[in-house]
Amino acid sequence: MPWGSSRSSLPWVTSDDESPDVPRTDPPLDADEATSLVAFLDYHRATLRQKASGLTAEQLARTLPSSSLTLGGLLKHTALNEDSWFGEVLHGDAHRQPWASVDWDADPDWEFRTAADDSPEQLFALHDAAVSRARADIERALADGGLEHRSATLSRKENQTFTLRWILLHMIEEYARHNGHADLLREAVDGTTGE
Repeated sequence: MPWGSSRSSLPWVTSDDESPDVPRTDPPLDADEATSLVAFLDYHRATLRQKASGLTAEQLARTLPSSSLTLGGLLKHTALNEDSWFGEVLHGDAHRQPWASVDWDADPDWEFRTAADDSPEQLFALHDAAVSRARADIERALADGGLEHRSATLSRKENQTFTLRWILLHMIEEYARHNGHADLLREAVDGTTGE
């Protein structure tokens, strides 16, 4: 499937215990590298949405013992990462709201801490908007250099730019890690399990 074509022709993959209103597609088995990377990222994005879907604000704010992590916090955190990595780092875009007005030095976990103040609708809207912008940012980079497109921002550690490939792989890792957290959080909320 070429990048940018409709995904509606792909079969939706759900199981009985997954939310039917948040469909996921399996990444293609035989595709070019860019399509495969973006498809895996989309799969993990949909997985997090599925884990947080259908819950109340109180349920999205629920923690597990010895952790302050919540499903709502994960939605807000991944929205921040979408805007940060694809907008700011990749393209050098200005910080977007609500992130631009946060004093990150004073409150480095702001997105996790403040998610409990947001309604489910606000959290999903924030996440959806960030993913939509990230998809446009990815398309822009693919059109201008493909996976070798270099970031506008330098890495703090290595003092060199990132490739789009590296950023996509990093975001897949970010979602996969947090989807493991989401599995535990969702099961604790209402017993829902599944991929």
